Amino acid sequence: MSQALFDLSGRTALVTGSSRGLGRAIVEGLAKAGARTIVNGVDPARVETAVAEMRAAGHAADGVAFDVTDEPAVVDAFAGFDAAGTAIDILINNAGIQLRKPLVELSSAEWRKVVETNLTSAFIIGREAAKRMIPRKRGKIVNIGSLASELARPTIAPYTAAKGGIKNLTRSMAVEWAASGIQANAIGPGYMLTDMNEALVKNPDFNNWLMSRIPSKRWGRPDELVGAAVFLASSASDYVNGQIIYVDGGMLAAM
Repeated sequence: MSQALFDLSGRTALVTGSSRGLGRAIVEGLAKAGARTIVNGVDPARVETAVAEMRAAGHAADGVAFDVTDEPAVVDAFAGFDAAGTAIDILINNAGIQLRKPLVELSSAEWRKVVETNLTSAFIIGREAAKRMIPRKRGKIVNIGSLASELARPTIAPYTAAKGGIKNLTRSMAVEWAASGIQANAIGPGYMLTDMNEALVKNPDFNNWLMSRIPSKRWGRPDELVGAAVFLASSASDYVNGQIIYVDGGMLAAM
């Protein structure tokens, strides 16, 4: 198979929540595949640092800081892209948060914060990107789901609800926009070594349980999402639509 299928040269990719964690690994992976990348985060200083580090590594990178749950800020950001002549060819909806708390102790405000960050933001940003992609008849949208798109665990109900929603939001995007040349797919990471999971990594009981469940017998690395991200962002996936690829060490396959 020609490597040109996976070449992202000449394409511009916006990755939300990419100043650190999984998003940072993905945005760097897209840059290495040739894309011009736009780093996003809520902290302008952190975004600036990430952009500087990527440029120092020889990558074409810019940054835009906004809160993905702030709809006016999202709309303004895309208006800024329009004014600058920047066409977003690839959107990775990665921004997300976690909150571990029993359902009966959750406030409605806590519920809304998790759902709005992990699900509603993907709708808002995906909508703004699609408005520009549809007239161009091309575009790639990749939403970041989770094992929680399929399975539930105690204390993460709003996260599970949001990530389950991501799976079907992705399908909705695909069925509405496929005829306009847009492919909308998702990636479902398993248990990855990130700041969000630091408390779980350090919990011996949880770690032992997890190792008993994962066929690969280890946590995943953020950079192990890059292959799936590049595939779904590239011409190699032009007839793939409405799908979710799980990168989980085989956990969903195990009984």
